[in-house]
Amino acid sequence: MSEDNSSNEIGGIAADALRQFVDRIERLEDEKKGLSDDIKDVYGQAKSQGFDIKILRKIISLRKKDRQEREEEEQILALYLAALGEA
Repeated sequence: MSEDNSSNEIGGIAADALRQFVDRIERLEDEKKGLSDDIKDVYGQAKSQGFDIKILRKIISLRKKDRQEREEEEQILALYLAALGEA
C-alpha cells in the first residue's frame, strides 16, 4: 500500500487537487499583498510630492468606468444634490 497521500481521496475529495488549489491561492494572496504594498508606496510618493491622495483614488476609480457610466453617475449625483438643495 502506498504512503503517498497526495493522490488519496478522503471523503470523496481528491487531496492532491485540493492541495494544489490551496497552494495556488496562497501564492496569489502573497502576490496580492506585495502589489497592495507597492500601490501604497506609490500613493505615498505622490503624497510626498503634494498630490491629494483622495483625489488620486477618485481618478483611478473613475478611469475604471466607461464614459457613459461616469456621465450617468454624474447626472444622478446632480439630481440627488438638487433634490437636497445642495446644487
